Amino acid sequence: MIEEILADAKVRMGKSVESVAAEFSRIRTGRASTALLDHIQVDYYGSKVPVAQAATVSVGDARTLVIQAWEKTMIPVIEKAIMESDLGLNPVTAGEVIRIPLPALTEERRKEMTKVVRHEGENGKIAVRNIRRDALGDLRELVKEKLIGEDEEKRAETHMQELTDHSVAKIDALVADKEAEVMEV
Repeated sequence: MIEEILADAKVRMGKSVESVAAEFSRIRTGRASTALLDHIQVDYYGSKVPVAQAATVSVGDARTLVIQAWEKTMIPVIEKAIMESDLGLNPVTAGEVIRIPLPALTEERRKEMTKVVRHEGENGKIAVRNIRRDALGDLRELVKEKLIGEDEEKRAETHMQELTDHSVAKIDALVADKEAEVMEV
């Protein structure tokens, strides 16, 4: 039973770390990345789909994204979705290709982005600590029901804290890497 609780917590903490990494991929750093458009949805024949399911998204150069729509009729729809997004990007249409130049980030905007990075990292750490709290609660229930002894509970709590510390360290490393990437000129 203890092993199941620890294994479940480990998997859930791993997913929290992956979630933080996925959030970081959406944060703009000045370099072109196709992940920037992952959360943008377009209307494709009555259903909302990500841009990548209606067009080919690629990196033209360090500061340009290129979108090649699969159908000509999708070009204005994709362009409108990008303009309405929270990214602050202005797509330029040239025939059947949409180019998105990424403007250089100002120093002030870079500092704002590091605050967003830290906030996302803190949210990830909170999720990890909540998983630890739930697992420790499950362990206490097992002790109450006399299914495990207090010594086993203490060993499991120690192991749970090690898992938590490991996950928090991973998130801290992700935050440090992303901050360095954002502040890079």
